[in-house]
Amino acid sequence: MSNSIDTRAINAIRILSADAIQKANSGHPGLPLGAAPAAYTLWSKVMNHNPKDPKWENRDRFILSGGHGSMLLYSLLHLFGYGLTTEDLANFRQLDSLTPGHPEYRHTVGVEATTGPLGAGMAMAVGMAMAEKHLASVFNKENFPVVDHYTYVLGGDGCMMEGISYEAFSLAGTLGLSKLIVLYDSNDISIEGGTNIAFRENVQKRFEAFGFQTLRVEDGNDPDAILAALEEAKADTTRPSMIEIKTKIGAGCPAKEGKASAHGEPLGVDNVAALRENLGWEDSTPFAVPQEIYDHIAGIVAEKAKTEDAWNALFEDYKKAFPEMAELWAKYHDEDSAKVLYDDETFWNMADAPEATRNLSGKLINYMKDKIPNFFGGAADLAPSTKTYMKDLGDFSKETPDGSNLHFGVRELAMAAIGNGIWLHGGLRPFVSTFFVFSDYVKPMARLSALMQVPLTYVLTHDSIGVGEDGPTHEPIEQLAMFRAMPNFYAFRPADATETAAAWYYAVTSKTTPCALVLTRQNLPQLAGSSREALKGGYILEDSTKETPDAIIIATGSEVQLAVEARKQLLTEGIDVRVVSMPCMDLFNDQPAEYKEAVLPASVTKRVAAEALATFGWERYVGLTGKIVGMTTFGASAPASLLFPKFGITTEAVVDAVKAQF
Repeated sequence: MSNSIDTRAINAIRILSADAIQKANSGHPGLPLGAAPAAYTLWSKVMNHNPKDPKWENRDRFILSGGHGSMLLYSLLHLFGYGLTTEDLANFRQLDSLTPGHPEYRHTVGVEATTGPLGAGMAMAVGMAMAEKHLASVFNKENFPVVDHYTYVLGGDGCMMEGISYEAFSLAGTLGLSKLIVLYDSNDISIEGGTNIAFRENVQKRFEAFGFQTLRVEDGNDPDAILAALEEAKADTTRPSMIEIKTKIGAGCPAKEGKASAHGEPLGVDNVAALRENLGWEDSTPFAVPQEIYDHIAGIVAEKAKTEDAWNALFEDYKKAFPEMAELWAKYHDEDSAKVLYDDETFWNMADAPEATRNLSGKLINYMKDKIPNFFGGAADLAPSTKTYMKDLGDFSKETPDGSNLHFGVRELAMAAIGNGIWLHGGLRPFVSTFFVFSDYVKPMARLSALMQVPLTYVLTHDSIGVGEDGPTHEPIEQLAMFRAMPNFYAFRPADATETAAAWYYAVTSKTTPCALVLTRQNLPQLAGSSREALKGGYILEDSTKETPDAIIIATGSEVQLAVEARKQLLTEGIDVRVVSMPCMDLFNDQPAEYKEAVLPASVTKRVAAEALATFGWERYVGLTGKIVGMTTFGASAPASLLFPKFGITTEAVVDAVKAQF
């Protein structure tokens, strides 16, 4: 090893991790023990970061993709002065602690992304590297590299097995993300035993095929070799790099080293004592670290602070030399920049003739791109269909990193994770897009968006059986119920141009809630009663002439027009109903009780909900006696004009459902 103090600092990570996991009687010691030399070497000798300013824009990013090894990260955050105390480490995995079982963004200072599902951190790191490359192309000037940092991600065999890593790294290689460096903790062990029971491929060859520089460190306990590999990785300015570091899971614990049992259970009191003895760690007091180690790392941190000081001075000179770029920088980093759209009449009046909401969304995107300069997004090979291409802004590629249109390829799962990573990096307002039915591929990473409070926008088109001839494989049924069930995730299904504008306005001004815009393929009429009240999630579109309506029809998207037509028919039969458009259930649920009662008075129990999707969830609005016009089966392959009557999604069905309650 390089020197005794570095060796002792590495062992401090191991001891703190083992102690915390043992005290919690829960956790994963294998990764922290095996990967401690690599992590310490990276944090102490390579990474630019400043614990006194954890959000410094030009810091290097570090993501622990193998989130189960969270004590590795918490030990680093503690030793490097990010604010985690010894008490925090002792409360590992306990209620309301700053050290939950897997790292959580916004919860613990220094955690760049919420990681848990294996491979997710790998894909989010790709997003961060994409953001860095794009922002560098926009802002850097000769002698002023104001955006110039690396993204490092650490994970193991499990991350490499997950399909999301294949998707994301294939794209990373294509894009030439040379400031992405992957540290592969390669120990040949998974929960069930040796990885050869299910994983025998040559990972180096795979990454070569992706277009990565590939490096290998034979001894993961050799910081000098690790440092040399990191420096070689940084030296390649055309390719991302993957460093395979051969480690032993549970390194340093005689009874557990190299065994599957080291992965996901505490070492045991006796084995923790044996670890101390084997490492020459004299103090048996849990969580005790010699002051000289803290002092040593404090010296490293003080030097790293100078790197930020130098950058701050550079940026001050940059602002003087390029005041227009400084102004643009401020706009890129202003979370409220999109609020100008609220008073923009053009934005709210995009159409007066029937049009598909996917087309309306496309018009809005191309209008907003001139108001929101840091718009950055695209589709999973579907931009011509989802209408998400931004004209005149170019394509983001290896050769043209200043382009703003992203081509994710047919990689929906990685796309969503990459979108999260772009937002987590900062400075950009990303969106991603695919067909609504493929949100099944998107959902795990949309869940992470919600969990992290990352307001990523998901543009999901072809929203119902209106897809038509492509048939049931492409016709979403239960997907909207899935999104509505997810905490802190708002799904909008707008009925016309005004409601589509409202959905987009909410999406681009949201600070903590991701949104899905669920949009039609088929044309929909512009509704006379639609308004910015759609920003309340549900509102009265057309009202009864009576003080108390005879009944209420609630609808979303393409079925709102059915509700309006049904109201006309019912009025001729002496039934006077209220029509409520509800583009976003979750947003409506957030409104004050008084507003919800005003829209859906409890005294009116005769209710019908209409939506060409699964009926699940509408019971909360129609009650036990109300009716739901919707889908209870999968769709079929035929023109949309035939499918709606086939499945009973018609004006007549809505009328009959109302009349059945009288």
